Amino acid sequence: MSPARKLLVLYTGGTIGMQMTDAGLAPASGFEARLRAEQAAQPQRPTPPWVFRELLPLLDSANMTQANWLTLRDAIVEGVEQDGCDAVLVLHGTDTLAYSAAALSFLLLGLPVPVVLTGSMQPAGVEGGDAWPNLFGALALLAAGVAPGVHLYFNGLLLNGARASKQKSNAFDAFIEAHRSRNGQRASTFPAELDYRVQRRPVSLAVQPLFPGLAATQLRAVLDSGVQGLLLECYGSGTGPSDNAEFLSVLKDAHARGVVLAAISQCPEGSVEFGVYAAGSQLASSGLVSCDGMTREAALAKLFSLLGAGLSQAEVEHWLVLDLCGESVD
Repeated sequence: MSPARKLLVLYTGGTIGMQMTDAGLAPASGFEARLRAEQAAQPQRPTPPWVFRELLPLLDSANMTQANWLTLRDAIVEGVEQDGCDAVLVLHGTDTLAYSAAALSFLLLGLPVPVVLTGSMQPAGVEGGDAWPNLFGALALLAAGVAPGVHLYFNGLLLNGARASKQKSNAFDAFIEAHRSRNGQRASTFPAELDYRVQRRPVSLAVQPLFPGLAATQLRAVLDSGVQGLLLECYGSGTGPSDNAEFLSVLKDAHARGVVLAAISQCPEGSVEFGVYAAGSQLASSGLVSCDGMTREAALAKLFSLLGAGLSQAEVEHWLVLDLCGESVD
């Protein structure tokens, strides 16, 4: 946890740097000058030496895609390995901040420096807003030293990037770190394909929450759309419509042709344990793999990382159930 000596600040857009336009708030360039002016106005705040880079085009984070995650990963690796940066701060919109934090957690496995993501609920410069407190709070932490890995800093809290989740849409304490299961198993290592130096590729994924009345035909339409992986949001500890033979058959058919089927709980503090109920055991026998207590953001990002590394269905299923970066195990 050495203090940062050369920090890379990556600005992706988001509310923190937005300015008003005729159509409403939109990402704006020129944030480096605003940040340096604010730093000069209050020089007593601890900040490490930093260099600034904009990732263009700047985004409202509602427009974030897998391609943007891969670009972020490339920029971070370049900053560390080619430019000699020993820490990274990513400025990002809040709508998909937790998704990006989770994605980078798996894309940057083994990176020996800290990566901290932050943003704000209000644009920088708003009186009483949270932009400068979040940004300079993150800078102060990095100046003191942060452990390697991906983190999310918000409202005074440093959260595990693979466990963060946005819970509020209009409050400064918008993010929490979700609970972790004590039943899972931590991986002692990971394959070379998952190392941060290895580039990934986009993959086709879908998320399907269960709800009373979800028809087998609806599920089939999702699974027949060309997806490589499906994240099924189950009830409780991993239950679903186990008395619907057609529904189970749709899952079995998709799994047989190579689709990875992953399961999380819809409960904010839930985890999937298929053996607790017979209904859960029926889903497991259809090819579903438990993601234990992972959040939606983490499970989706992990599927993306594993499949994007070119791992086989069996390999993806193996690593899904093992904790790689604190996503599911204390």
